[in-house]
Amino acid sequence: MSDQDAPTTPSPAPAAPSPASVTSSPVTNHGRSSVPISTSNSDFTDIPETEYFDAPGPRGYPPLTGEGGVVCVRPNERNKIEHHTEQYNSDQLIVRRGQEFKIKIDFNRPFNPAEDKFAVEFIIGSSPDYNKGTYIPVFPTAERQSAWKGRITDQMGTEVTMGITPLANCIVGKYSLYVAVSTPFGIRRTKRDRSRELYILFNPWASGDAVFLNDEREREECVMTEVGIIYHGSFDDVAERDWNYGQFNYGVLDACLYIMDRSEMPITNRGDPVKVTRKASAMLNARDDDGVLVGNWSGDYTYGVAPTSWTGSTEILLTYASSKMPVCFAQCWVYAAVFNTFLRCLGIPSRVVTNFYSAHDNDGNLKTDIILHDNGSIDRNRTKDSIWNYHCWNECYMTRPDLPAGFGGWQVVDATPQETSDGMYRCGPASVQAIKHGQICYPFDAAFVFAEINSDVVFYSRSKDGTLQPVKVNRRHVGRMVLTKALGNMTRRDITDQYKFSEGSAEERTVLEKAEEYGCSRDKSDFPVGDVDVILPSLEISMGESFNLTTEFINRSDKKRTVNVYVSGSVVYYTGVISSEFLFETPTVKIGPNKTVQEVMEVKSEDYMRKLVDQANLNFIVSGKVLETGQIISAMKVVALRNPKLLVEVSGGDRVSEEMMVSVQFTNPFTFSLENVYIRMEGPGLMSPKVKYYSLIPEGASLTWTESFSPQRTGLTRVIATLDCPALRQVQGQATFTVNP
Repeated sequence: MSDQDAPTTPSPAPAAPSPASVTSSPVTNHGRSSVPISTSNSDFTDIPETEYFDAPGPRGYPPLTGEGGVVCVRPNERNKIEHHTEQYNSDQLIVRRGQEFKIKIDFNRPFNPAEDKFAVEFIIGSSPDYNKGTYIPVFPTAERQSAWKGRITDQMGTEVTMGITPLANCIVGKYSLYVAVSTPFGIRRTKRDRSRELYILFNPWASGDAVFLNDEREREECVMTEVGIIYHGSFDDVAERDWNYGQFNYGVLDACLYIMDRSEMPITNRGDPVKVTRKASAMLNARDDDGVLVGNWSGDYTYGVAPTSWTGSTEILLTYASSKMPVCFAQCWVYAAVFNTFLRCLGIPSRVVTNFYSAHDNDGNLKTDIILHDNGSIDRNRTKDSIWNYHCWNECYMTRPDLPAGFGGWQVVDATPQETSDGMYRCGPASVQAIKHGQICYPFDAAFVFAEINSDVVFYSRSKDGTLQPVKVNRRHVGRMVLTKALGNMTRRDITDQYKFSEGSAEERTVLEKAEEYGCSRDKSDFPVGDVDVILPSLEISMGESFNLTTEFINRSDKKRTVNVYVSGSVVYYTGVISSEFLFETPTVKIGPNKTVQEVMEVKSEDYMRKLVDQANLNFIVSGKVLETGQIISAMKVVALRNPKLLVEVSGGDRVSEEMMVSVQFTNPFTFSLENVYIRMEGPGLMSPKVKYYSLIPEGASLTWTESFSPQRTGLTRVIATLDCPALRQVQGQATFTVNP
């Protein structure tokens, strides 16, 4: 049996299409390829059980019996441990490429290596082809080898143990396994058996793999860790959201492969992490390809689940795979969290990253434009650019052979549908190193990410004749801080320095000049340093509280200053988009030479409570004009209101397979009832996602929801819970504990 032999499957002749179907049928490869292009990992070709070497004689083919037949094929018990796949909840063999795994083959008589010849065959997709890596025969002798290495590691009677090493760049996905035995007249092959199907994943432990990550702590965190923390809130008041990635849960791996099938990604491209992550960044959103998640920032989630209600990725991915329909609803952190599950499940090291004060400008430049009236107040009708309080994306680790040396490593990918890239809503992979050094010409979408963290906030004064004149530039507001979860613990890690050099440094100036060479325009206006400053303090306010907003004005000159001030308080979405204004004051502030004056304004809870939207963010902007000098002053502050918490408690035995109890408790602290309340909870290796509905929680009322569960594996873990209703979003709680053997 030649290692070039491949089973052939003739394609049936297509029926003539009806006239009505000509325009509605999907585009095919007929006329471009002699065989169909395989785009589904769930489709397999049944290859023949017998293949004869010669043409049949007068009496037909002789029977291929009496030779060494295969009785049983089973994996070695240590494969999953050695390949770091023991946590996958699956009965199938799951291994990683570029690393040997072992199978045991039982023949119907003692194996004789000098005479008996066999091969183990692997097939993926519906068009197996040796030259395309979709049909791989593996031979046990050193004299005869193919792309994947094979060797006999042990033999005892009728049982042979064979070691098989897939290429470190082989296709990632689900393979069918056959054993083909050579006889004097032909080849006899085992029947297709679903129990012998196996999954081959990316391997960050193998130095030859494009996703190799040479740091065990990073691998443990970015591949194996199931529970993460996603950061949100505001730069000076960071909040945390627990998330169960659940990459090892039952059905999640098949759901991830289905996502690639649904995208019609050719099987032959699925060994390249650059192509896989770029395709997935489009498929995780449903904007243009019926992908996984429907985005919704409106606040109306009547026909789906509010983004703030989700506790993990499992329910989302399994729902998409079973319904074949996009799941409602998501915002940036949900896209990033589910994308993280997809990447870690397939073996690509990844992490969720949060950029605080993330620019999203509408002009494709490095400026976020804020238009002021001639008197210094903000012209909201003409201010189109927005600054997100925070924005979440993913980083994944891989080499970039398509880029010059030095631009591999962490790459930005973003599934949140913001702008199109090559005609689809997707972003990345973009090299973090390229972003930091201003090399934004390199694919993919580095310029867009660069602008998200490096834009200047430019204030323009609009005169009565409509002309715009820049009056102030804030070069430090955007990209203030970039956070991700720390390695091995539940604290945060500041990685801002991986994206940008220190503000005002010579390196930063060089980077911005380099970015300008590639077409990113900046405002180079240089304004004299003003002698009046305005400062808004940091505030920690619980939802439903009244509070005082204190604005501080500082006069650093030796002369009196008079400032016409405009103070605006608005309820905003976390994307920076204004929902409604609840405060507008226009005081005139007089400041003595080298003095400081405080202006105090009372904000009553009833002024903002009835106008709150998702995530309960208040945005205060102070702007004004100094009468004596014409100087424009401004300050911005986002206040994320503190929500009440869920109390989650775990009790009972803390051992594997022993029953335990978890209770979720909540008391309504408000002077109004909460209606249509959903509580969700789940935990990795503990319980699948559970949901409970309460039609009404009256003012001051308390509830307790109790569920039982049995831990399935040892180690530190946690139960995550959320409460969500139209009047109250983003209420969370968690309980962390250790499961013993």
